[in-house]
Amino acid sequence: MAKPNGPSAMEVEDAAPAAAAAEQIAPRFSINVLRLLKSSQMQHGLRHGDYTRYRRYCTARLRRLYKSLKFTHGRGKFTRRAITESTVTEVRFLHIVLYMAERAWSHAMEKRQLPDGPNARQRIYLLGRLRKAVKWATLFARLCAAKGDSRTSLEAEAYASYMKGTLLFEQDQNWETALVNFKNARAVYEELGKYGSIENQVLCRERVEELEPSIRYCLHKVGQSKLQTSELLGIGEMEGPALDLFKAKLEAVMAEARSQQAATMTEFYWLGHRFPINNAKTRVSILRAQELEKDLLGSAGDSLPAEKRLAMFDKIFSAYHDARSCIRNDLATAGNAENVKDDLNGLDKAVSAVLGQRTIERNQLLVTIAKSKFTKHRDDKGEKITKPEELVRLYDLLIQNTTDLSDLVSSGRDKNAEEIAFAEECTLKGLVFRAERCFYVAKSYSSAGKRTEAYALFCHARDLANNGLQKLQMTNNPDEVLVNDLKALYDNCRSSICIEHAAGIMEEEKIPERLSKGVATISLNGDVKKEGKYLLEMLDVYESALGESNSKANPRIERFPPPLQSVPCNPIVLDIAYSSIEFPSLENRMKKDKKGIFSRLWR
Repeated sequence: MAKPNGPSAMEVEDAAPAAAAAEQIAPRFSINVLRLLKSSQMQHGLRHGDYTRYRRYCTARLRRLYKSLKFTHGRGKFTRRAITESTVTEVRFLHIVLYMAERAWSHAMEKRQLPDGPNARQRIYLLGRLRKAVKWATLFARLCAAKGDSRTSLEAEAYASYMKGTLLFEQDQNWETALVNFKNARAVYEELGKYGSIENQVLCRERVEELEPSIRYCLHKVGQSKLQTSELLGIGEMEGPALDLFKAKLEAVMAEARSQQAATMTEFYWLGHRFPINNAKTRVSILRAQELEKDLLGSAGDSLPAEKRLAMFDKIFSAYHDARSCIRNDLATAGNAENVKDDLNGLDKAVSAVLGQRTIERNQLLVTIAKSKFTKHRDDKGEKITKPEELVRLYDLLIQNTTDLSDLVSSGRDKNAEEIAFAEECTLKGLVFRAERCFYVAKSYSSAGKRTEAYALFCHARDLANNGLQKLQMTNNPDEVLVNDLKALYDNCRSSICIEHAAGIMEEEKIPERLSKGVATISLNGDVKKEGKYLLEMLDVYESALGESNSKANPRIERFPPPLQSVPCNPIVLDIAYSSIEFPSLENRMKKDKKGIFSRLWR
């Protein structure tokens, strides 16, 4: 009778417990996905938004993983080896899939951060890389569900949901699906943030905060939110790699809104002059700079920290420089149209003057920060103390800025009353800055112990401050801030003059005492005080002359400079006897010169 091909009932019964046992024996891999990605991103470029560096790191990491696992794709023709559930025998296979998704995502973000934004072809490539990232993230979630523990599977699902939401967010479509994916990722991270170590809880909460702006923006696009544009701008000030795509999207929306608003902007007003703006790019750049100026110089700008205000100044400078480059290009293509050239030259001068004003304001902010550190005590070990030389350098910049701005405003032939008043204001500011600079130059001389020079400079700074106060009080509307600064400077100069005078008298009184003490302690044997024996004095003892490794004491190898030693002089009797000695004649030993023609040949 033939043997049946299929397994018998007894074999099936024996195979079922074996399969269950195999499943119990098979290890479950564990990956802290969020902590792994966060550390990699922060250590390799994303702390500063450098996606190119992070993409190269992912490529190098993948190469190392392939070689260590001996999972290469062949030397000749490239044939990709697929990673399936049966392939994953080590946790490093899961790392390969994860870093493949990260590499594709970072490449897409690199294209998003191009200076002029991605063009149509680059945008197609960007979306293709995001689709690749979604593909690898989905595979990573499926493999973690089969081979990983429950926590790893949850984090992988959240990562895949975030990648799907990012793709839809960039495509500007299916906002409901993007919203669902972002909410799923947020729910997972909120739940994971309740357990585990403190570090893990903090990372999960940060991730939830990074996802929140994207969720609110999706709600805004769906129509389920009443967010205003100003609130979206406030959300965009947050930091984090997950927010970079949101910021790019928000900047694109704001640029479109600026373009619509710039269509109604036809003139630029400055010191009583109106200059027409015909170029759309120039209008958009000036409008962007004016929006930033409102946020910076308004009531809300005073409450901002100094770092954010400096960053806003940088953005204002960038916008005005873009406007000036557009104006210069228009001037180059204007041809022989004199009226157009005059308008463009006037607009360029006005923009340059506003840029000079903002430069002075930024440098004044730097002076305020430096002064706050200058007045702190030396006991504050956590923060660097400002030296007076740094303030002198900043005031040099301010003096140069005011001089350039005054020359720019005064360069025109027909000046109106507003331009004349502005030039006078620049001159007064320059006088105030010179007085402040002189004060801190005196401070630097005082710290160097040069009392006479410091006293003279403090007197000169006091005279400059007094002169500036008199000129300010003669104006119609004196600047109260400048007046208060000059009054405080005048009082500081007076107190510093008294201190330097008293310190100079005290030092002059102590000079004879120090001189007599120094002469009294002079010795030919060097310094009497010794730290201990030196190396040559204890050659018979096994003791180090360098001291302990963590000690700040000087090594005791040999005295340097060496001490003075008394040396015996030559006896004076020999000097007297030298003149009385008759030495024998050596004439017979001296070589005599031969005279004659043939004698020259034998020399």
